[in-house]
Amino acid sequence: MMEPAQSEMNILSNGKSHDLGDDMGVIMLFFLLKQIGDLLSALVFSPQFEGKTSFGMSVFNLGNAIMGSGILGLAYAMANTGVLLFWFLLTAVAALSSYSIHLLLKSSGIVGIRAYEQLGYRAFGTPGKMAAGIAITLQNIGAMSSYLYIVKSELPLVIQAFLKGDTDSDLWYLNGNYLVIMVSASIILPLALMKQLGYLGYTSGFSLSCMVFFLSAVIYKKFQIPCPFEEFSANTTAGHPSVNVSTHIPTLILTGSAALLITESHMFMCSSQTAYTIPILAFAFVCHPEVLPIYTELRNPTKKRMQQVSNISILVMYTMYFLAALFGYLTFKGNVEPELLHTYSRIDPYDTLILCVRVAVLTAVTLTVPIVLFPVRRAIQQMLFPTKSFNWLRHIAIAIILLTFINMLVIFAPNILGIFGIIGATSAPCLIFIFPAVFYIRIVPKEDEPMNSTPKILAACFAALGVSFMVMSLSFIFIDWTTGGGHAAGGH
Repeated sequence: MMEPAQSEMNILSNGKSHDLGDDMGVIMLFFLLKQIGDLLSALVFSPQFEGKTSFGMSVFNLGNAIMGSGILGLAYAMANTGVLLFWFLLTAVAALSSYSIHLLLKSSGIVGIRAYEQLGYRAFGTPGKMAAGIAITLQNIGAMSSYLYIVKSELPLVIQAFLKGDTDSDLWYLNGNYLVIMVSASIILPLALMKQLGYLGYTSGFSLSCMVFFLSAVIYKKFQIPCPFEEFSANTTAGHPSVNVSTHIPTLILTGSAALLITESHMFMCSSQTAYTIPILAFAFVCHPEVLPIYTELRNPTKKRMQQVSNISILVMYTMYFLAALFGYLTFKGNVEPELLHTYSRIDPYDTLILCVRVAVLTAVTLTVPIVLFPVRRAIQQMLFPTKSFNWLRHIAIAIILLTFINMLVIFAPNILGIFGIIGATSAPCLIFIFPAVFYIRIVPKEDEPMNSTPKILAACFAALGVSFMVMSLSFIFIDWTTGGGHAAGGH
């Protein structure tokens, strides 16, 4: 999904005049630039946080931690489930994520610990701490690698489309390897060096505004694009005749039942592809490694207050997820691709509004990386330097080493992302379902809640659900590897 398709590369060597959405796209681009200016001013001139973050900033940070590139694939998931089944699954996952955070916060409140790794230590000793720390490190390194891989593969295409440049050009600003290093050094690293996670509330708010822009564009395009739609065609530089950009069956050729499958929306659908969407949706609200660090810096921290932060963040992302999936699906019906924005490129790769949206999504993905890096650095310090107090040199060194390592993975070993798929399918269920449940069972005293009490029985069932999601995800990944398919792909 992240690898640029050859057909998409070919069409960028030719321009196409268009009017639809140009003015709106330019206006929104100026709006985004103004927001960036306001953001930088806020970061430079804002007062110190003194270790305490407001309720709103905490919501922004946790919402940004939840949000990932997976939102681009939810319309495709809805195409494989139907509207009602997708809504049911998304609602169930949101409720389970809120319950999982409840378990974490209750365990934290009982022992007075606000570090995921230390909860593991309190529950199972050193093995518990190491298991939690390793799971957080692998999960978040995998997420950061996927985000930076998106920057590497998509940013050159966006720049090229804006400039209508030659696909064979060797210009440095069209080289994804150079661009991902520049983005990491100039944007991600300075934000990752902040001492407190609360400072990133400004960037998180801007990141979420970028995704609101994305959602607004998806809704707007629903009423501008007919279905079935006419796909963009262009002559390649090699002199071949006009070709269809899509690798799918052209819509206009379809007849009979096949045409109905493409042009009709479904309220409920169950097929062999439906099962692949379940693990993708199950991990749509991964934010658990960030919950306790945000809780630590929350002003007037109480369990109830942090649960409200979590519930609001989940509700906001739940709404954005559902609306983006619904309007993206209703726009293209069965033609929607695993990556929604690529489907718009099939109509017009030079649509100014969609190009601005792609810039906004890239910005949001980039600004999510520092949020995800904080728990990794904290996990490494808990595992390697548990008794050491804060030290700026160690704080900076861990961030630089992590970003350098991730950049090397993205540049020199992009195929390693397949390995991170397995790691994500293992660590995500642990962090979301299994660890919060088993920590709760071990930490809450049996005098308060015996093992046969309703809360602990529910927690045990929750852990079993996590194991089933892990088995399901790993099974689908191995099936894809053996059959050469790509159905289990999905990003946070």
